[in-house]
Amino acid sequence: MQQARPIQVLTPRLANQIAAGEVVERPASVLKELLENALDAGATQIDVEVEEGGVRLLRVKDNGRGIDQQDLPLALARHATSKIATLDDLEGVATLGFRGEALASISSVSRLELITSTDASGKGWRVVAEGREMQPRVTPAPHPQGTSLVVRDLFFNTPARRKFLRTQRTEFAHLEEVFRRIALSRQDVSFSLKHQGKVLHQLPAVTAEADERHLARRISQLLSKDFLGQSLQVDAVASGISLTGWVGLPVYARAQADRQYFFVNGRVVRDKLVAHAIRQAYQDVLYSGRHPVFVLWLEVDPTIVDVNVHPTKHEVRFRDGRWVHDFIFSSLHKRLGAALLGAEQEPVATPQSASAQPPGKPAAAAQIPQQEMPPLPVSSPREQERLDWRSPASSQASGAGVADTLAFYEKLAQSQPAASPSTHENRNEGELPPLGYALAQFQGIYILSENAQGLVVVDMHAAHERITYEGLKKAWLQRPLTSQPLLVPETLTLDEELVEVAGQQNALLQDLGVELEPLGPCELVIRALPVLLQGASGPDLVTSLLQELQRYGSARSLEASINEVLATIACHGSVRAGRQLKLAEMNALLRDMEATERSDQCNHGRPTWFQLTLGDLDRMFLRGR
Repeated sequence: MQQARPIQVLTPRLANQIAAGEVVERPASVLKELLENALDAGATQIDVEVEEGGVRLLRVKDNGRGIDQQDLPLALARHATSKIATLDDLEGVATLGFRGEALASISSVSRLELITSTDASGKGWRVVAEGREMQPRVTPAPHPQGTSLVVRDLFFNTPARRKFLRTQRTEFAHLEEVFRRIALSRQDVSFSLKHQGKVLHQLPAVTAEADERHLARRISQLLSKDFLGQSLQVDAVASGISLTGWVGLPVYARAQADRQYFFVNGRVVRDKLVAHAIRQAYQDVLYSGRHPVFVLWLEVDPTIVDVNVHPTKHEVRFRDGRWVHDFIFSSLHKRLGAALLGAEQEPVATPQSASAQPPGKPAAAAQIPQQEMPPLPVSSPREQERLDWRSPASSQASGAGVADTLAFYEKLAQSQPAASPSTHENRNEGELPPLGYALAQFQGIYILSENAQGLVVVDMHAAHERITYEGLKKAWLQRPLTSQPLLVPETLTLDEELVEVAGQQNALLQDLGVELEPLGPCELVIRALPVLLQGASGPDLVTSLLQELQRYGSARSLEASINEVLATIACHGSVRAGRQLKLAEMNALLRDMEATERSDQCNHGRPTWFQLTLGDLDRMFLRGR
């Protein structure tokens, strides 16, 4: 048992190190605090330099207002800030930082120095905190207007904390993600990021006078080249609250929620209320387990949002949370519904002019129609495929793949006995197969078939997905899956992390019949795909597959989850909605379903077909009389 000790006041360094446990988790959290301070100082140019993932060195230089000499002794002190003075200031705080803990906490677990100047004379001051009492020491130092914060040897004096840090590559990936979020939050500020002496990001400011291409370039560089082409632009306003930005098409969804950026008054937040509203807006058009991609800016009156609810300020609380929730849900629901129903079909590939926008906000697209849009149809579990069919961007990306996919069923139809005539004359009911014979195709999504009991309605894509999935499972038992080289190899641009996953999981990919070749840090060449997936869109398939492999990580997790990986592959290798099939092709699909185990459900547990008897139809019509 630990011996009782007398109560004593903690030394300032120890108190700050305890506080650092909440604020300083890794180099990325240090960068977040320093970037927010630079933005609060009015900087229009921020340069970040990093070595060894930010553990050895992290330097942030800005051209903001700087700090007066008389204020420097308090600059590294705990609970000292110029951003609030009274409770009224806290209730309407408009700055990113306000607690006055960050610099004190960081300086207690690293070697931190601050150099600043308030004018263009070149004369500045340097301050460091030293000793157990963390007494500040101020000395003259040359510096242009603005502030430079240099953090060296993070956790050098707290080795237990340093042991929890990951590899240099992992720590830099977290740090770059923080940089990405902050750079997305303020387009009116220039940013640069240098790692190990190499410039990785050079982002010019997007101002009222700047070319609109700068914004497109920034979004493309920070997210991906195809994000804008696979997204819908949002611009909604109601009662002093506005929501602007981009939401990805359902077909652009990811296996992980790693490309979701939401900003409230320029502050990066991860809020449960906001997440629920966005999830609800997508619930009818997105598969279970998939996550939408979005970049959204919410602007509200600072007095109706409380940002003082979390030490790292990641969460906020709205005074009227229900109203904000409904506004976000309604805005996104209408935007997705408009695309689904054919209104404003074209996704925004290039932003509109930013000339009329306040600093830091994205360029606005055409206003969303103010009239009430009909609710999204929810009768079909395949709304994603319906959107897949009707979206021009999606059609351009996968149209050729769909055409190739039909070759599978053309061959399958040729191997089946000739289908009976569409009429049921001279047909003995006892000779009808379980799923009957196809009568027609409805909306390019459903197959209508007649069997001995009545009418059968089959979800075309869901059924083929199940067939493909069961075929992949059987083939996996005798792996590797047979692959087929592509006539023309396809080049795919990805995040660096996914390219790394491709290298780490190369043996498994070979077993799956996927042959990839690295072309650069962010590019892969697709050389071959599984024969079972003839006609699948190679880029879409490989991207989703790598996201799944990244999600499960270790070999043990992958072995336990291989069926989910195969389900993802099967989805991309299945015939898409919106394609017109011949009767012979439809009947071939029905026969294949009858020969497939558990073909009554797709891989996501939803039914692939249902039966309507003559009695069911009679009761429906009689009920209406």
